[in-house]
Order: sequence, then structure tokens, then C-alpha cells
Amino acid sequence: MNTVFVNSKIQISIHELDFTYSRAGGPGGQNVNKTNSKATLKWNVWASDAVSEEIKNQIFKKFGNKINSLGELVLSSGRYRDQGRNVADCIEKLKAIVLKSAFVPKRRKKTKPSKASKEKRIKEKKHQSEKKKMRRGDH
Repeated sequence: MNTVFVNSKIQISIHELDFTYSRAGGPGGQNVNKTNSKATLKWNVWASDAVSEEIKNQIFKKFGNKINSLGELVLSSGRYRDQGRNVADCIEKLKAIVLKSAFVPKRRKKTKPSKASKEKRIKEKKHQSEKKKMRRGDH
């Protein structure tokens, strides 16, 4: 696997990703004390050619708390007991972040209420008014 496929238009080269490994906490018994199963992924967002400037800006805007002073997106996973699954988990997190940053919501078109809906609203208001008028007893 030389490329991380985010979607049909965005592919990140595996060479842009820097993985480091360390000892993870949590369950695993004595094995946890001797294996480096926690994976930490670093990806230099600004140096990457995989995404547009627009997406890079969105990543910094939405996920600025995950970016270090060098401009690297830092993700880590110690969720699983083996290194390979933690690497895959980091890659899944990266895909999710890039997809969220690439998504552009549709702009809302301003619409006016139709003539029928205006008439229905007025009719319902008059009906409510009549109901309250009948309760007052001054009809």
C-alpha cells in the first residue's frame, strides 16, 4: 500500500506520512510493557500536494488543536493491542479529517412562502381568533 485513498479525487502518498511507535497504556498485561503498539501519525499539511489550499485551510480551521507548531497534523491510536491495527486506525482518522474538511455544504436558496400557504396561515389565525373570542363570551 503506497497510497491512502481518501476518496476518488484525494489520494495521500504513504511517504508523506511519518509514523512513530511507543508503548501504549491500557489492557494487555505484561505484553504492554515490552511492545511498542501505540502508533502516532504525523502529516505535514502545508507540504502536501495531495489536497488543495482550500482543504488545507479547512483542516487548520476545524482541526487546529491537532496541529503542532511545525504545521503537522498529529494523530495517535493505542486502541488496539497490535501495532498494525493502530496504524490502520490512525489512517482512518486521517481519512475522516480530510473528508470533513473537503465537504462543502450546499448553500440555502432563499424562498418566499406561496400564496396558498399565506392564505392558509391567515385562515388558521382567524380560526384561532374566533375560538378565543367564543371563550371570552363577548361575541
